[in-house]
Amino acid sequence: MSSAGEVRRISSGGPWEEAVGYSRAVELPNGLVLVSGCTSVVDGKIVAGGPYEQTVNSFRVAIDALKQVGLGAEHVVRTRMYITHARDVDEVGRAHKELFDSVRPAASMIIVSGFIEPSLVVEVEVEAFRAEAFRGES
Repeated sequence: MSSAGEVRRISSGGPWEEAVGYSRAVELPNGLVLVSGCTSVVDGKIVAGGPYEQTVNSFRVAIDALKQVGLGAEHVVRTRMYITHARDVDEVGRAHKELFDSVRPAASMIIVSGFIEPSLVVEVEVEAFRAEAFRGES
């Protein structure tokens, strides 16, 4: 966990992090953890096909980043889903519901024109909260 006043940056080792200059996740001293956009790409390869599968895998990438700071899906307070087609709303929403129905984070689903890799149809962002940090606990 971050000490008071310290911002912790987490890397997944992905090539885009180095090329673009970003962190997979950033943990703030107030307990907020921000996870950068995640897609269904692992080790440089797309690992799932359709919108449902890509959404599940993208959120798994995000949750794996949260695990690096000791958090999980139950700590998620906000999600954003960027999709390339309105026709995918139901499948992306189904995946989100399966993963977060018991958590019920604030959520947005936004239609975008596309992603760097054309076969990707969804990208997700996650924000989580470590309540102990907010209360000043360790």
